[in-house]
Amino acid sequence: MVEIGDLPLYNQDLDTNPPEQWRRFREQVAAADGVLFCSPEYNRGIPGVLKNAIDVGSRPYGQSVFDKKPAAIVTASPGSIGGFGANHQIRQAGVFLNMPMMQQPEAYLGHVSEDSFDQDGKLKEGPLKDLVTVLAHAFHDWVDMIQRSRRLLAEDAAHAAQQKKAQKEPV
Repeated sequence: MVEIGDLPLYNQDLDTNPPEQWRRFREQVAAADGVLFCSPEYNRGIPGVLKNAIDVGSRPYGQSVFDKKPAAIVTASPGSIGGFGANHQIRQAGVFLNMPMMQQPEAYLGHVSEDSFDQDGKLKEGPLKDLVTVLAHAFHDWVDMIQRSRRLLAEDAAHAAQQKKAQKEPV
């Protein structure tokens, strides 16, 4: 979990001397293996605090902490469509930020209310908790697949470079 509620609003004029909260946020995201965006939907879109966090993490231009970071999205709302608008706004930003986004399973959690949680704030047993568990496992597997693929590609590239070098050297 990375705190976003205390991030000062993004202001490009502060890029040369960023607030401590921006530095902390950027360091935490950069150190993460992947990003699981979990968001409610407000007025058919993402909350301003999440948009601000995306802006803070993606700047200064060319130094995005989100670049190539595997990601997935879970949105929720008390309505039937489960945060569809917010989900697609996050997905749109993720595409621009060059984040390999998990496509399936999609996670639009509808009819989420206070009754969905126990007194400790945890999901109650039932279909919603079962779905969230499936999503969590799928995200783990997605991040693992992306990381393993990158390692294999890097190893193959190194192997190819060694072969090319060996072919040029006299035997």
